[in-house]
Amino acid sequence: MGVGCVVVRDGALLMVRRGKEPAKGLWSLPGGRLEHGESLAEAAAREVLEETGLKVKVSDLLGVYEVLGDTHYVVLDYIGEAVGGAAGPTAGEDAAVARWVPLEEVSTLDCTPRLSETLRAWKVLTE
Repeated sequence: MGVGCVVVRDGALLMVRRGKEPAKGLWSLPGGRLEHGESLAEAAAREVLEETGLKVKVSDLLGVYEVLGDTHYVVLDYIGEAVGGAAGPTAGEDAAVARWVPLEEVSTLDCTPRLSETLRAWKVLTE
């Protein structure tokens, strides 16, 4: 099981291009696996910090994202608000690139399976 974080600011979504497998090279939300003894919200905030350099305040669970394929991933995605850290997103840990993507451009990126559709279903994307 893993966690992810949906952070929207000024009409843009915080995204990372994955630098490692699974889904190396694809765009996704910052996120990853839980560490022992860590709450879901703590894990989501840690993953955003490790992958983008940004500190976030994590609030509500937005939804569950399930990927079936060679392996089975269940990711709980939370809503986050950028509250500090680096001046802008800076790739780190598992991310090759981290940046703010205008909401209207998210669907044009080569994203992890069903990410754009899921974000539309959750009303993050409106197009």
